[in-house]
Amino acid sequence: MTSRVLLVSPASSPALRQARFYDGFGPLDPSGAARARAAADSLPRADRAVRSPGARCHETAAELGLDSDELPELATLDAGHWRGRTLQEVGAAEPEALMRWLTDPESAPHDGESVQALCQRVGAWLESEGQEDGRTLAVVEPEVVRAAVVHALTLPPETFWRLDVPPLTVTELSGRSGRWNLRLGRPLADDTTPANSRRPGTGI
Repeated sequence: MTSRVLLVSPASSPALRQARFYDGFGPLDPSGAARARAAADSLPRADRAVRSPGARCHETAAELGLDSDELPELATLDAGHWRGRTLQEVGAAEPEALMRWLTDPESAPHDGESVQALCQRVGAWLESEGQEDGRTLAVVEPEVVRAAVVHALTLPPETFWRLDVPPLTVTELSGRSGRWNLRLGRPLADDTTPANSRRPGTGI
């Protein structure tokens, strides 16, 4: 039995462009929505479609023409009291806390969720998908893509921030529970969107 999990990152949004810790609200920007619509025909066939909670994954899935189920286990990293703030704002107000969070995967100075906890949560979902035959297409936040790759390849959690996930790209994992192969992210369609999801944070 072989499972395929295709992780699609959401289209661009103001929060993404502003390097803002995502709070689950806020729509896609018009250019992001247009690119998602244009990419709909390039989606591979899937046996089931799921998505992260939050407005931009919901809108991306809709623009891609997907009838998807929202799964709480695919929620983006909970940034606690940093939600809604930009990386620059947090760095100015809490520089030591921000540095600790970026360097220690078990740290959660924002009183939210640590990177380690996120990787474990997403990893548990991925292992459950590894018991299913066929193909799952998941529209998920960039942090969920990173966490899935860290788990699938048994990478050290410190590598989490070194994985770039541009908007509207596909990262494919294939295999079965306990053993996964990675096909590196590719754009759904020709896209000139800057790869500006390189900054850390929920939606950053």
